[in-house]
Amino acid sequence: MRIPRRKLCWIACLTRHAYTPVIYSAVRKEWRTFFHPESMTSSNHASVLALTTLPLADLRDRLLDLFCEVAYKEGDFTLSSGQKSTYYINGKQVTLHPAGGVMVGRLLLEHLPAEAIAVAGLTLGADPMVSGVSIVGAYSDRPITPLIVRKAAKGHGTQAYIEGPTLPSGTTVVVLEDVVTTGQSAWQAVERLRGAGYTVNTILALVDRQQGGAEFYQSKDLNFAALFSIADIKSRYAQQTSRS
Repeated sequence: MRIPRRKLCWIACLTRHAYTPVIYSAVRKEWRTFFHPESMTSSNHASVLALTTLPLADLRDRLLDLFCEVAYKEGDFTLSSGQKSTYYINGKQVTLHPAGGVMVGRLLLEHLPAEAIAVAGLTLGADPMVSGVSIVGAYSDRPITPLIVRKAAKGHGTQAYIEGPTLPSGTTVVVLEDVVTTGQSAWQAVERLRGAGYTVNTILALVDRQQGGAEFYQSKDLNFAALFSIADIKSRYAQQTSRS
């Protein structure tokens, strides 16, 4: 990252007057502003620190805005399922976003059933989600173990399908997914986890594209919930577009 000349001048001041409190305070404020997550995106979300205590209803609203700003695109796309679509949602643009990770972690943690001990998901989309929930759970005094489910067993070492701590047989694990279309990706994770002896009855997603995934999970006797439907995303996106 190229640092503007003005920032370098402030750094130079600090090195020449390292013990001048006023200059140090000014430099510290400038540096914090320069590297603040909001300076890296057009999003007008509150600071990441504020998001750790924001009421959940407001948090959900801000997360919806972020989805529309950085993850939702309209055009001609081919999905991982092979289906054609006039829009695309790249969930990783949200789950790997500094503010998005906090919001996703808090909201999903709130939706976990009381008996859940761990969260898991199919790599790669679910990786930042399970980590986010685990981190938020740690500072919320609700420890949640994150697990990552490989699409294929690694070809060396233990050749495991599941990465993370080994938990007792019967442990309740909730599967996480960023965007659900047909439901097959999360189902693959469910099968791997059940095969390892875990209890899996629930799938939580960020967005339901409403293209058969919910019905598929119901046919498998799985509980399913999503933070947003595609109707929520499209409606907010239209509002944002009309204002721009």
